[in-house]
Amino acid sequence: MSSSRSNEVEVRGASVDVYSVAHGLERRQGWNVYPFVKRSMDIILSFIGIIVLCPVFLLVILLIKLEDPKGSAIFYQVRIGKNERPFRMIKFRSMVSDAEARLSALLVENEIEGAMFKMRDDPRITRVGRFLRRTSIDELPQLFNVLRGQMSLVGPRPPLPREVHDYTVRDKLRLTVTPGCTGLWQISGRNHLSFNQMVELDLEYISRRSFRTDMIIMLKTFRVLLGSKDAY
Repeated sequence: MSSSRSNEVEVRGASVDVYSVAHGLERRQGWNVYPFVKRSMDIILSFIGIIVLCPVFLLVILLIKLEDPKGSAIFYQVRIGKNERPFRMIKFRSMVSDAEARLSALLVENEIEGAMFKMRDDPRITRVGRFLRRTSIDELPQLFNVLRGQMSLVGPRPPLPREVHDYTVRDKLRLTVTPGCTGLWQISGRNHLSFNQMVELDLEYISRRSFRTDMIIMLKTFRVLLGSKDAY
């Protein structure tokens, strides 16, 4: 995790912490109702989603174990949340059990510029995992993260610690809000966009986020999932 010095920007000759600036702007803009409405919506919808999707969860776990019985069907990965607080994000495992050990040999194949790794034909992805990723079913367990308050239904993608290590102060602005399961990046091209484009979209969302914006993004997410080939 970065030091507090690396979070500072120059404002009229003085060093100011980027997170303090963001929190000050929220207070000045009077966003006292929106966070309550957003959190309430997160709790209600994530709870309903978990109950309704229980049969899907069980089926996916069975398919993962049938293909690769060695590893766990559930994958926990440390991600960075609001104000650089780490948390364990939950996903269905879509890769072979030793995926992290194989990563260093694949870094040269990275297809996205910036502090992020993506590879279309990643050899670590299993057959079941490829389907889960294409349909984004592997992301469904994140509803538990939403219920716990570690994530929101809508917000910037939660980055990995190694990605945040390479962030500029501007990139860190996307860490001033709770990360989400979906956002502007996911409905605007996803893996076809560069890292800088993703940051731009996240900052755009942060600057104009509202209950209406969140609802529009969630509705568009369902449309994208029905016909998208962007996820890999």
